[in-house]
Amino acid sequence: MVKKQVSFRIDAAIIKQLKFLAVEHDTSLTDLFLEAIQDLLDKYKKKSKK
Repeated sequence: MVKKQVSFRIDAAIIKQLKFLAVEHDTSLTDLFLEAIQDLLDKYKKKSKK
């Protein structure tokens, strides 16, 4: 799989919460973002099939 770098701005308070979540779950911010994006894609894929 070819990966592309993306850049976007997120509220500092949200990043702080995500960093704590990453530490609590022994994972990276990247992995959290990828999980969230995949969940979002799955959610909309299900909606479009109805």
